[in-house]
Amino acid sequence: MDMDMDMGRDVDSGGEQVVVVGAGPVGLWLAAELRLGGVSVTVLETREERNPHSKALTVHPRTIEILASRGVAEAFLAEGGRIPSGHFGGLTDRMDFGALDTPYPFTLALPQARTEELLEEYALSAGARIRRGHRVTGLLRQRDSVSVRTEGPDGPYELRAAYVVGCDGTRSVVRDAAGIGFPGTDVTTWGWLGDVVLDSPPEGPGLNVSTTEGGLMAVPLPGGIHRFVGIARDDVRAEPPGALTLEELRAKVVRITGDDFGMRDPVWLSRFGNATRQAARYRSGRVLLAGDAAHMHFPTGGVGLNVGVQDATNLGWKLAAVVAGGAPDGLLDGYHDERHPVGADLLESTRAQTALMTAFTPEGQALREVLSTLIATRPEFSRDLAERLSGLAVAYPPAPSVPAHSLTGRRAPDLALAGGDGGSGTGLFALLRNGRHILLDLTGDSTGDSTGGFTGELEWLTADPVRRLTVHSAPLSAPHSDWSGVRAALIRPDGHVAWASAEPDDEALLGAVRETLAAVPR
Repeated sequence: MDMDMDMGRDVDSGGEQVVVVGAGPVGLWLAAELRLGGVSVTVLETREERNPHSKALTVHPRTIEILASRGVAEAFLAEGGRIPSGHFGGLTDRMDFGALDTPYPFTLALPQARTEELLEEYALSAGARIRRGHRVTGLLRQRDSVSVRTEGPDGPYELRAAYVVGCDGTRSVVRDAAGIGFPGTDVTTWGWLGDVVLDSPPEGPGLNVSTTEGGLMAVPLPGGIHRFVGIARDDVRAEPPGALTLEELRAKVVRITGDDFGMRDPVWLSRFGNATRQAARYRSGRVLLAGDAAHMHFPTGGVGLNVGVQDATNLGWKLAAVVAGGAPDGLLDGYHDERHPVGADLLESTRAQTALMTAFTPEGQALREVLSTLIATRPEFSRDLAERLSGLAVAYPPAPSVPAHSLTGRRAPDLALAGGDGGSGTGLFALLRNGRHILLDLTGDSTGDSTGGFTGELEWLTADPVRRLTVHSAPLSAPHSDWSGVRAALIRPDGHVAWASAEPDDEALLGAVRETLAAVPR
């Protein structure tokens, strides 16, 4: 059986409930998550139009799972090219994503411009308001609200909100205005990117070359364009090298590969540095940060957009619970506590990959070969790297009050669940689409009969008009080794396990369930 309960309580902030600054993928996804939680939200974006150039091209497995958990993955799956492997630091041998425990054992090759377009459509359909051509210039913080100072098409104005979230990139105005530090390291290496037409493109789906002269990758893009991205030996320096030209790009590609592939007609030429920084804290009172505003790094592995969307997924349900559901404000501190370590791991990984990508000496090339061979010959090593890169390995520490279980804090897979009331069954991701906590009662039988289960003893749930909770009472319809023996679990709206138990005694299990649910944000 499924029981849904939802009645939000608006907080009167004297204006908007939440203002999100930045209409990139992170800001748009956060806006949609907040709307799912019943929160009114306005997104302010400096650009009048979406950027036609795509910094990011890759959607990782965990991000696809998140999209599926909101019922919007199909549009991305229909358009993105599926790549069943991934690279670490540009090594020749690639990680096999087919070994990952996910319905989506691949990355999607999809230009960021199209990703943003799809996310904007979703956010608008959810009821978010997006104001383009509105540049945020500062914040004025009061005890119970934040006023966002903005330059709009009709002049300056202030928009008051209960909370403000900066999703406005590495040069975040919100972060600076909130006085949040952004410590880290400066540029020591410059990468480059060129979207060009090739008269004689390389054979195969892509090109990956590393020599003592440099390293590069080339991948096809829609519209007959190829992207070169790489680092040459003379790019390892702190001094800014100036604007990239077609002739300089051609010379670098020839030096590394021996061929220019007939490149012409550049669509976009750009450089990027390896400055690596992380916000000292992701929350300062009523101001929060997500995505590139919270962490800056060299774009190795194509993970930046993905970690940002995962930031927004962690923050969205918590902020909605505080603003619309009356949850304690302290719930927002958990956002920093959980996501700041993830950002630190991201920076460590990208630094390690940058070291490999700039290993141009003969000794460095030998190191690359050794590690590449390990990926090819040690499946457990390859899988560990793939889980880290894909976001599937992220686990949050359990709350001190939560009884220890090996699943607690981990991301829940798309468990196959027998259908309640004799239904045909469902996957966990489908149950998460309403953005609520999911209480899994796995003690019933496959017909949905809760006899012997505990949900029949929880009538008080249905009497609570404001609890945001879905209860699914049915066992697993397909075994999963990590979930063997689990009799009950509470899944957070972001898909991570809040609590799980293999308690064999029915009365003790019911007591544990009652205690656990008492702590669920209302």
